Amino acid sequence: MQLKDLKIGNFAVSSPIIQGGMAVRISTASLAAAVANEGGIGIIAGTGMSLDELKSEIRKAKELTKGIIGVNVLFAVREFANLVKAAISEKIDLIVSGAGFSRDMFTWGKENGVPVVPIVSSAKLAVLAEKLGASAVVVEGKEAGGHLGTNLPLKEILPEVCKAVKIPVVGAGGIMDGKDVADVIKLGASGVQMGTRFAASIESNASEQLKALYIKAQKEDVVLVKSPVGLPGQGIKNHFFDLIAGGNTPKIENCVNCLKRCSHSFCIMDALKNACKSGDNEKALVFSGEYVHKINEILPVKTIFKKLLADIRSA
Repeated sequence: MQLKDLKIGNFAVSSPIIQGGMAVRISTASLAAAVANEGGIGIIAGTGMSLDELKSEIRKAKELTKGIIGVNVLFAVREFANLVKAAISEKIDLIVSGAGFSRDMFTWGKENGVPVVPIVSSAKLAVLAEKLGASAVVVEGKEAGGHLGTNLPLKEILPEVCKAVKIPVVGAGGIMDGKDVADVIKLGASGVQMGTRFAASIESNASEQLKALYIKAQKEDVVLVKSPVGLPGQGIKNHFFDLIAGGNTPKIENCVNCLKRCSHSFCIMDALKNACKSGDNEKALVFSGEYVHKINEILPVKTIFKKLLADIRSA
């Protein structure tokens, strides 16, 4: 298969691959810049960061690459507006957002010439996003890691979205290798978003213990958990998942009201932050995609791209 440039707004990238914005602090400057340097779109996960921290990560990424860098901010977080505006003030290339829908972000993007790319899970939402001014949409199926907006597979949703809108459509969920990329593009997508494969990279900010879990994970280890955000979350079964299932998670000691709406069943921010701390995996919420079992080694981003592109060419 011969790949075409992925065009979003006024820019185009030679590798139609967006790296997923995995929070909290999995997708930071080093990972985003490494992806951008390979011709893809690197994404910094702004969710769970302070405004100053996000600005610092954007500046670091821009020092490491001349490529395209975006920011992903979860709509559910209370600081959503301020984080998006902080990213825009740092001349970010694009804004990605999921777990909810903000009409205001399209206005902010238009006023500042920054493409806005919402994550959707239906043709109806994609059409609304296009009307509001989205430059592209990411369509995410049930195979994705983290918070899910659907229980339908990507291959069922994607063709409907591609027929419904004229803007670029990016497929996400369960994409692990070049064959997967080719299959999604054959369904009509202009590109793909890949999260778990890049979380299991050298440049990922995940702890070494978490990366080891990616390698060890089997298909049956991937489970769903009810997140305080109000959406199901997909990840690898571990001790913390067992605590959640049994209703035995630690009490929240210092709630800072980081989410607009929260069930307070446990502190999701602390649980996700622990995934980046060595030795804290028993207190960590380890998000991953449905096909994490296909990953058998931690690789540099450059090697991941080399293998992806080789597989795509032969697909």
